[in-house]
Amino acid sequence: MIADVEQLEELLSRPPARLVEAMRGIEGDVLVLGAGGKMGPTLTRMAARAIAEAGTPSKVYAVSTFSNPEHRKRLDKAGVVTHAGDISDPKVVEALPNAKNVVYMVGRKFGSSGAEWDTWVANVLVPARIADRYADANVVVFSSGNVYPLTAIELQGATEDTTPAPVGEYAMTCLGRERMFDHAAHHKGLRAAHYRLNYAVELRYGILVDVAEKVLRDEPIDVTMGYVNVVWQGYANAVAMELLAWCANPPFVLNVTGPETVSVRALAERFGALFGKTPEIRGEEARTALLSNATRCHTLFGLPEIGVDSMVDWVADWLLRGGATLNKPTHYETRDGRF
Repeated sequence: MIADVEQLEELLSRPPARLVEAMRGIEGDVLVLGAGGKMGPTLTRMAARAIAEAGTPSKVYAVSTFSNPEHRKRLDKAGVVTHAGDISDPKVVEALPNAKNVVYMVGRKFGSSGAEWDTWVANVLVPARIADRYADANVVVFSSGNVYPLTAIELQGATEDTTPAPVGEYAMTCLGRERMFDHAAHHKGLRAAHYRLNYAVELRYGILVDVAEKVLRDEPIDVTMGYVNVVWQGYANAVAMELLAWCANPPFVLNVTGPETVSVRALAERFGALFGKTPEIRGEEARTALLSNATRCHTLFGLPEIGVDSMVDWVADWLLRGGATLNKPTHYETRDGRF
């Protein structure tokens, strides 16, 4: 089990041997945009640790508003060069450090409904500016499985060849973000990789935490969105960094998630057994769900070492001991695209 936040973040930022080796072949500095979000701090620390272990001279830069100053302190301590700034400001974009390798993690999801215009600016206009600023770089673009339609459960998820059909305006802007980098690739030579994630998990947030907390609080669990994909955040971090070597023109596309199609009902029942509770299940499983097939990812980068069973046990233990959470529900159960 994982004792505390320090141990958790050390694990989430620990670079696998294959990433260390990959960093030896990546020339130039690495810039992480959006380094203060849910995944950004541990991904950026992993990048710095991998480069240090690889023994290359590259620097790692991190840019965020850093609304949580503790994130910046930890990155500074890890040897990352941090910059506080809001990249929705064109002047901030102009002043960003040059880098041959960019990981673009900036995005807006929750609060989109009722302020769709802000989401379009954040997810489409700002990426267009970044794509222009770093047209000569390799850019890993964080995207989402939300660009796909809901698919029949028996199909085991959308593949990279599935035609995007986003549901709702948030999902439309996710595809719009990709298209801005596609535009720069086709017209300016940018090399990119679209990283379609669905969904990252650790002990402080994610679908497993969402379900577990409802069981603990004796809240009903709607299983209409009856099946989900999850992946350990440490694996997701490593794949994002390794993708720098796979940036291409036209952009390379990769679904990133675990190999399992996970039943929400089964998750609730498992947490119920661990907590000594009987979960209250509502609804019936729909015949479709937001699912991604990550066979290409697993073929290229291997399977996640930490599977669903271990993650469930860790989350249950963490919550029973009163471990901190981020209080950021995923709203995985949303089927109409309204966030």
